[in-house]
Amino acid sequence: MIDLHLLRTNPTDVIARLTKKDPDFPTHELIEKDRIVRELQIAVESLRSEKNNLSKGGAVTQEVREKSIALGKQLKEDETKLAAAQEALNHVWLRCPNLPEDEVPVGNKAENVTVRSWGTIPQFSFTPRNHLQLNDINKWFDLDVAAKMSGAQFVYYTPMGTKIIYALTQMMLKNNARHNFLPVIPPYLVTEKALYNGGNLPKFAGDFYEVKEDNLCLIPTAEVSLTNVHADEILEETQLPIRYTSWTSCFRREAGGYGAAERGIIRIHQFEKVELYAITKPQDSRQELEQMVGCAESILQQLGLAYQVVLLAGQDCSFGSAKTYDLEVWLPGQNRHQEVSSASNCTDFQARRAQIRYRNAETKKPTLAHTLNASSLALPRLMVALMEQYQQEDGSIKLPKALQEIVDALW
Repeated sequence: MIDLHLLRTNPTDVIARLTKKDPDFPTHELIEKDRIVRELQIAVESLRSEKNNLSKGGAVTQEVREKSIALGKQLKEDETKLAAAQEALNHVWLRCPNLPEDEVPVGNKAENVTVRSWGTIPQFSFTPRNHLQLNDINKWFDLDVAAKMSGAQFVYYTPMGTKIIYALTQMMLKNNARHNFLPVIPPYLVTEKALYNGGNLPKFAGDFYEVKEDNLCLIPTAEVSLTNVHADEILEETQLPIRYTSWTSCFRREAGGYGAAERGIIRIHQFEKVELYAITKPQDSRQELEQMVGCAESILQQLGLAYQVVLLAGQDCSFGSAKTYDLEVWLPGQNRHQEVSSASNCTDFQARRAQIRYRNAETKKPTLAHTLNASSLALPRLMVALMEQYQQEDGSIKLPKALQEIVDALW
């Protein structure tokens, strides 16, 4: 949720920034509903004060009783109006995206900016295969077996594919621990309140799987769970930054159709991902984002995969993000880059919803923290990149040494 005080005191700037993020968002409606709530709050507080003062006025006469009854009736009516107005405000406010940072480009995906590239895009003396063609030879996963038990867009990993997934996970968790991220395992099922705190509800209702009988939902990302670890807490400033890394399965309905570029295991309903999550003081979140990106990059560099870092334009940023970098690996079999990590600074957007605060050492007052998250990394897409960048002419795959050593040490 954005800061409504900022909207009241500097509406021109907020409107411009919201337009940069979502040109269709009804900012003026949000301003008007906020105005109505504030006016009703003043009226209600005035009536409460008048009613309280009336009871302190000495002798209770018939006139005082009648006036008290009239004030009570008016107060009840105005409280009902205030509750309705607050609900109407929340309906718009909870759907309002985060404000993008100044350096975020204006526009949509076409205006994304490549910040840097790493590695050499592999050149082949043969026509490179895509990961589905390579899998016909190497048998790392089986989509038909998965479809028998779960339907389309699920994956079943063979023993070799499972080795690759576990080896990558081990590499990531060790790497992230070296960057001071503490490994944790959160629940995969969360309440709707947890999804509100993470910014998934109400905006993205229907995008995740629900277990209605238990009022629980499967996490679309570990970010949801990790946002709620310190919800409704006041941390000490000395505790910050707090950094977590978590390996979980993620579940997404992905209700839309699938394009040719998203076939195979690039976009599936259940996938494994290692997540990075950080809680910082506001003045530290910009630098934390850069360090978080560097942590994710180091894995791609250890694997020797060619990739690029892309700063997303405002309309391509996620709902809760103020600034996002994507890490995109090169896929030779598809002759394009593909996102394997998205790193975002959510500033105080999630913290306001979840009430993640810390006690400011100078003012001694509770202050909203900043939250950040990144994929480190999405495992199926990383598997695709390994298959396609390290393919040989005969269709076999020569894994990079750093990964092969971990694979060999497994069962």
